[in-house]
Amino acid sequence: MKKTAIILMIITILSKIFGFTREIALSYFYGASNISDAFLISLTIPSVIFSFIGTGISTGYIPMYSKIEQKYGEKEGNRYTNNLVNILLILCTVMIIFGLLFTDKIVKIFASGFAGDTLALAVQFTRISLVGIYFTGLISVFGAFLRIKGNYAIPALVGFPMNFFIIISIFLSSKTNILVLAIGSVIATASQLVLLIPFVHKKGYRYGFVLDVKDKYIKKMLYIALPIVLGVSANQINVLVDRTLASSIAVGGISALNYASRLNGFVQGMFVTTVSSVMYPMISKMAAQNNMNGLKKSVSEAINFISLLVIPATVGAMVFAEPIVKLLFGRGAFDPQAISMTSDALFYYSIGMISFGLREVLSSAFYSLQDTKTPMINGAIAMGMNIILNIILSKCLGNGGLALATSISAIFCTGLLSINLRKKIGAFGMKEITISFIKILVVSLGMGMVANLVYGMLLNNISANLSLIISICTGALFYFVIIFFMKIEEVDTMATAVKKRIANI
Repeated sequence: MKKTAIILMIITILSKIFGFTREIALSYFYGASNISDAFLISLTIPSVIFSFIGTGISTGYIPMYSKIEQKYGEKEGNRYTNNLVNILLILCTVMIIFGLLFTDKIVKIFASGFAGDTLALAVQFTRISLVGIYFTGLISVFGAFLRIKGNYAIPALVGFPMNFFIIISIFLSSKTNILVLAIGSVIATASQLVLLIPFVHKKGYRYGFVLDVKDKYIKKMLYIALPIVLGVSANQINVLVDRTLASSIAVGGISALNYASRLNGFVQGMFVTTVSSVMYPMISKMAAQNNMNGLKKSVSEAINFISLLVIPATVGAMVFAEPIVKLLFGRGAFDPQAISMTSDALFYYSIGMISFGLREVLSSAFYSLQDTKTPMINGAIAMGMNIILNIILSKCLGNGGLALATSISAIFCTGLLSINLRKKIGAFGMKEITISFIKILVVSLGMGMVANLVYGMLLNNISANLSLIISICTGALFYFVIIFFMKIEEVDTMATAVKKRIANI
């Protein structure tokens, strides 16, 4: 798992860097404005509408396909996949028609602060972007199919064509028609599917028309997926509340929240998504074989591995929130107010960064055991907490309050999940995990102080951006040197692997 996760991490880092070019392009041409707000809402709406279904399908599909293939073979697995694809296409059609009929009302639900030109533009954007639901649905199935078959790289690469087409559409829209933004987002989503199809075919999938809504495997998958759908709906309600309140706080509030969330998502994508995407199919098979020791070990390794990389990233983001935002976005139409709003949100999002990651790992453990109710219940509790905190904290801290509410609810949810997982599978190394966590946190805090000290010393002599880069590199070097001597199993394993690789060169 570690080797595959590292390869995926490298791919994801490159993809996320490319993705950041997209965010930088959007911030350069449109800043944190009513246009960027309208565009981001138009992307959020189809994402939220489909994520209720898509996450449930991709999560329920993997353990069900594994069971069918193990019991009946690949042919029956393909039949099940085709049936799911056809049902999904019908479902997507219904959702798109519904979205087109009630676009105005839906946009007002997602951004109650929109009015006038901003509202009209958001409606136009949304009507175009809804078509992308078709492609998103198929991507969720085919991406999961490839991961089951052991191909993790191609699903991780889909971000490259998507970001390329969005960047092109941002540039062209600034020179031609603003609607090119929305059209480009649909083409970008379709490009992901185009990349997946040849590799899905190579792994043995063949499309055939099968439509049986009463199929026992579909019913079983729906039984597994329904709590996930409800759990995801809790997360999406959080997004809805965040965007609605942000649209009322200030013009550009949604954009600032989005840019900060993207920065947080950059870390999650690099370290968390790569680990969980490798871990989930693996522990699903372990659960099917009743290999609980292997499952516990994999979960423990994943938690330690994520802590090792996300905790120092958390400290770094909190220490350098404003300089990082200035470095990445501080040009073009991205004015000082946008920098201030975005850096505030980034600081408060960073508080929950490790919890966002560990929540995904712990939820995957429950899903592999076909227990989707526990994450759903915990997610619903966290949602209630987040909404209450959103209303309270946004009055005191503006956009930063929305981010802080999200972080606090994530920490609470992660704590509940860890307690519930221990009750379900027994001890999975929590004592060792806690010791490693404390060691990593202490070294990370030391790293933050060293990096901040270096930044302060350099700032008077060289540019702020160069000072930041040197400070981050110095802090990273300090962290990895010190952590090497802290006797953490994952660090020792990685060091051994590197030594073997060097010896073989």
